[in-house]
Amino acid sequence: MSIILQSTVVGFSAEFIRRLPEFEQAMVAHGLELSQFVISKDRATPTTLPAIGPFYEYTVFAGDEIFTVTQPDDIKFLEYFTSTASRRTQPRRRRKADEGSA
Repeated sequence: MSIILQSTVVGFSAEFIRRLPEFEQAMVAHGLELSQFVISKDRATPTTLPAIGPFYEYTVFAGDEIFTVTQPDDIKFLEYFTSTASRRTQPRRRRKADEGSA
């Protein structure tokens, strides 16, 4: 099963959809369950402010966790999400001060 995508504005870009399977494979390799993830895309900037460009709010529902980030486009969001997910799934290194107390 894949990550669920939903949007109240324009759909996700073709480039985002093309790159999503590779990201999903990496998530599965780190033991994450794709069916627990929903990505929702909504407009972040009012349509009356076109000078600052469209920005979108991406809300990620992951099990019991929810977070929202604002990005200018789908690829910037995917890059942010990829870097965040990889940091959260990497084992934490022990600090030198922790080594003596283990």
